[in-house]
Amino acid sequence: MRAPRIFPRAGLPSQVTVYEVVPRDGLQNEPSVVPTSVKAEFIARLAAAGLRVIEATSFVRPEWVPQLADAEELISGLDMTGGVRYPVLVPNMRGLGRCLDLGVRDIAIFGSATETFAQRNLNRSVARAIEMFEPVVAKARAEDARVRAYLSMCFGDPWEGDVPIAQVVTIGKQLLDLTHPHRLPSPPAIA
Repeated sequence: MRAPRIFPRAGLPSQVTVYEVVPRDGLQNEPSVVPTSVKAEFIARLAAAGLRVIEATSFVRPEWVPQLADAEELISGLDMTGGVRYPVLVPNMRGLGRCLDLGVRDIAIFGSATETFAQRNLNRSVARAIEMFEPVVAKARAEDARVRAYLSMCFGDPWEGDVPIAQVVTIGKQLLDLTHPHRLPSPPAIA
């Protein structure tokens, strides 16, 4: 196999991490439930293809997302020793407790850049969602877990249309401040 060509550029990081989310985000939207064994095989193939971070599932209420009702079974069957990280999405303290009970120490929280999607996805406003995440992040940190936040609807929302950049930046900064409270101040915005 040929080595990748590297073109360094000032100001860019030397590497990035790709978070594969299809086993969670893609499969949760399937009209029927994919068997746990098929999910596990899919995840194993992604790892064999070289992916090092694969978001395996989400610890959400099974009645809300029946496609992910097998989260405990799936996580229990994954090989956690091969150098691949398997973060899980957790929306609240109940979900965090479920994953911590299984020894998972790599979680993600998710916010919305729009009020409509926040209401439809989390049944609460953007501000209330961030409030909900505060104890989740604190408990995860206390349990020595990695925490990553991501933001949905940054480039448009099917209900609200275009999303103002300032709105995305404001909510993104709130999530960043929540997950990285001791980070250095942000550089000035580019006009």
